[in-house]
Amino acid sequence: MSWLKVVYTIWYRDVLRFLRDRTRIVSSLGQPLFFLVIFGNGLAPAMTAGMGNVDFRSFLFPGIVSMAVLFTAVFSAVSIVWDREFGFLKEVLVAPVPRTAVALGKVAGGSTTAMFQGILLLVLAPLVQVRLAPIQWITLVAMMLLLAATMTSFGILIAARMRSMEGFHMMMNFLLMPMFFLSGAFFPLRGVPLWMEWLAKVDPVTYGVDAFRQVILRGTVPELILRLLTLYPLEINLVLLLAYWLLFLFPAVWMFARQE
Repeated sequence: MSWLKVVYTIWYRDVLRFLRDRTRIVSSLGQPLFFLVIFGNGLAPAMTAGMGNVDFRSFLFPGIVSMAVLFTAVFSAVSIVWDREFGFLKEVLVAPVPRTAVALGKVAGGSTTAMFQGILLLVLAPLVQVRLAPIQWITLVAMMLLLAATMTSFGILIAARMRSMEGFHMMMNFLLMPMFFLSGAFFPLRGVPLWMEWLAKVDPVTYGVDAFRQVILRGTVPELILRLLTLYPLEINLVLLLAYWLLFLFPAVWMFARQE
């Protein structure tokens, strides 16, 4: 019970900080909305004709939801670096509590805040002519939590060895932007060059975007066209995303527990 209490306490702290920081909530929605409005409307005339007359803004929307979850999840790990600089992490690490529980609490907190960001964007679905049934909402929330947990674990894996905010942000920008752009968020990944196809296959965000697109566009886009716009069956996407989460989670917890 004490182990679970540690996880809950760290989770509650991160969620409470997020909910109290309205500036962070609004600003983190700014970039996804910018891409949706500018790219969606600017490229719609050119892209719609090449995708079976599917509205490009509808096609783009799952990628933008993934973007909100991805960036919020990964950058939630910056609190580790922040806490290290201001001494709070040192107090936590010397406390008589399991460090693995602290790391899992950080994963839970980052995953929850990222899920909240994704839900806020889902509310805007009617603006891009996307209709979501209750079962789609439930499925998407569960999938957002899985993608958020995967990318939060990835962020903690990087942050556990970082000593400065500047180094963490440079590393994340170096890794995140390619991961996002190679995920198929902005364009279908069918018919791309072989090197891009292989990079997309090792990109965990690809499977999140593909799964989101299948669920969000179901009922909005004809089934035949939806198959052409997606890569893998939904079950395959979820299994691979779960595998990536475990691949990131165990070394992230191990590295966090071993830091001094």
